[in-house]
Amino acid sequence: MNDCVFCRIAAGEIPARLAARAEGALAFHDLNPRAPVHVLVIPTAHLGDAGAVGGDAHSVWPAVMELAVEVARREGIADAGYRLVINSGSDGGQSVAHLHVHVLGGRRMTWPPG
Repeated sequence: MNDCVFCRIAAGEIPARLAARAEGALAFHDLNPRAPVHVLVIPTAHLGDAGAVGGDAHSVWPAVMELAVEVARREGIADAGYRLVINSGSDGGQSVAHLHVHVLGGRRMTWPPG
């Protein structure tokens, strides 16, 4: 989608500080981090939200989640612990209409998330 900022990042049209890449997924550092480590992991194909995964897109979850875990390892937060967050839809707090997983860590996470 031409107007999707995450699709444009995946296509290399918009620069981003990349954290990792795998087949079907891309990870980059959030511009407005909410934790010392805040990386977004996206499928490289456009899917609007978590509800869009299904049918031909069934391989998206493994690609995205495996890369999220790899990012936690690479960023040095895997042993201490980290949070994976998926917001879906406007009421769920999703601000960009492209499926993405937040990898958050580098400090003790609080509940409720803040």
